Formats: sequence, C-alpha cells, structure tokens
Amino acid sequence: MLVSPNIPLSQVTQTLKSLTAKRANQMLARTGNPFWQEESYDHLVRDSAEWERIKFYIEQNPVRAGLVKEASQYRWSSAGWATGRSPADQEVRPTL
Repeated sequence: MLVSPNIPLSQVTQTLKSLTAKRANQMLARTGNPFWQEESYDHLVRDSAEWERIKFYIEQNPVRAGLVKEASQYRWSSAGWATGRSPADQEVRPTL
C-alpha cells in the first residue's frame, strides 16, 4: 500500500490491520490467534520519481504472481484508474 496520509501512519496501520484481521478471521473461522505480525514496514518517499517507481512495483505484484497478464486487469489494482481501464473503476474503490 502506498499512501500519503493526513493522519499519523500508525493510526492508518492500526485501523487497516484491525479491520482486515477481523474480516479475515471471520472468513477463516479463526479465534484467539494474531492475524498480523507485530512489525510493519514503512518508508518515507523522497520525491515523485521514487513514488512512481514504488507505485509501478506494487501494481506489478499481481502480474509477477501470475494472477493477471496486465496490472490493470487486477480487480483491486490502482493501475488504470486514471484512464478507467481497471475493473475496480466499475465499483467502489477501497478507501480509508
């Protein structure tokens, strides 16, 4: 996830982990075990070139994993949003 939050990053991380862990544990019928590891990785992006490099890397993950042939085909990808090519554009975008 690549973000420019208006709130402290720790608050974003806590909220995201809490919501996703609850839903994942429901789906997996799990209780009593942590879903997420304690640590997180964050990195301050220094300039727009680095932002674009990281964005491209993230968007290519489903392609590298063999889930899709093009990044814009992945339902939850930001790839193609600006041009309306992403299937995610046809529905509600995930937001915090």
